[in-house]
Amino acid sequence: MTHSNPHSSSGDQPVLPLGGDKPDPWGMKRVENLITSLVGVLSARVVVTPLGEVSEIHVTTRADQQPKQTVRNIESALMAQLGFKVDHRKISVAQVADVRPIEALQDEAISERAKRRVVVFKNLEVRPSDKPGRVQLKVKLAFGEKEAESQEVGTDTLRNRVEAAARAAATCLDDLLPDNSIALEGAQILEAFDRKFVLVAVHGLGGREAQLLTGTCEIRESAERSAVLAVLDATNRWVDARR
Repeated sequence: MTHSNPHSSSGDQPVLPLGGDKPDPWGMKRVENLITSLVGVLSARVVVTPLGEVSEIHVTTRADQQPKQTVRNIESALMAQLGFKVDHRKISVAQVADVRPIEALQDEAISERAKRRVVVFKNLEVRPSDKPGRVQLKVKLAFGEKEAESQEVGTDTLRNRVEAAARAAATCLDDLLPDNSIALEGAQILEAFDRKFVLVAVHGLGGREAQLLTGTCEIRESAERSAVLAVLDATNRWVDARR
């Protein structure tokens, strides 16, 4: 590749690139910038001889870029933009793996884990019952495109509301999973590490196998909601193993 220096007003005085701290008498910075502006190109380095002729062009691209197409793109861009003709044999292309920020990888892992959840919490309603001193709880869960809703009435105390919510969740699961049987053993509130949790125990029966399953959920929004989530915590892995 032969060319004149596009940065010099005369053939005798080379000009340093603007903003740079290294000499660039042959204007190779323009060439590198043009190459890196091409689609899929991550970096470029041009090696020149003492006479200013290009001896090597090293390029890194994304893994989804075809090396031959990248070389053709470089040849066309240099000719069209700078009037430079370069032998394609002097261009080497290295592909690098797709490197994404750790936040993107974490989001993908969370999303993938959410997709694998077998039963999903949809809604919880807590309202006063027609009978004084009692509350009515309605829980809705989903399994794929199928939904189930269960309603329980309990005494208006924290312990009974938690048990009623957990019992309604277990009933929903029993409806959603016809090949398995789910029944609530019990639910209670416990304190640990300066926080409050709901602990539930349910019986899971799949075929001839019966198993006591336990789950917990920290109380954040409400104890009733945590009771439902604790039931899902206890059963989702067990159900996934039988899906």
